[in-house]
Amino acid sequence: MSNPLSIPYQTGNSEFGEDDVVDAVSTPVDLERIQRAVREILIAIGEDPDREGLLETPGRVARMYAEVFKGLHEDPASHLRKVFTQKYDEMVIVRDIQFESFCEHHLLPFTGKAHVAYIPNGKVVGLSKIPRVIDALARRPQLQEKLTEDVADLMMNELDAQGVAVVMEASHSCMTIRGVHKQGSSMVTSALRGICKDKPATRAEVLALIMGSRN
Repeated sequence: MSNPLSIPYQTGNSEFGEDDVVDAVSTPVDLERIQRAVREILIAIGEDPDREGLLETPGRVARMYAEVFKGLHEDPASHLRKVFTQKYDEMVIVRDIQFESFCEHHLLPFTGKAHVAYIPNGKVVGLSKIPRVIDALARRPQLQEKLTEDVADLMMNELDAQGVAVVMEASHSCMTIRGVHKQGSSMVTSALRGICKDKPATRAEVLALIMGSRN
């Protein structure tokens, strides 16, 4: 028996293959509306949306948007609700967390690595939860500056940490494949909270630990 929540999503007279099955019932994304919009874009640029190579493109784009923007419909704080009591007041650092997000100005991706440090205040969180927070917050249209601050604020508030430091470095396709076309460029943003911001020695230490081993 087929899963009633996973149905092939149709575009005109075409139907997705097995790799393009969309959870059309459970997703809150309006897939049909995206498909209509993509079809109009194809017409507007002078393409024929009914030719073989583009026939299923509107549906595939709709499915892609449902995937890459699913963070809009997730609660990132849920990943930090399970904590463990631990008397530890030194730094906890998770480096090189890969992420993908989308610039809100052109809806083009920016990809890179996040480095997150926090100083516990009697509570620690499972190691895998920090990358899950990054994923939930990254999968939405936004600026890298906002993403960096959102991660820091969430960690600080949910863990009641003494301090938090977040550094994100990413390549933005809005300036590598269009506009100034500067391949190899990257953007680095940081957000410091608590004693990681207020105490110069702690600030210097955490930034050195995060950035000191970069190749």
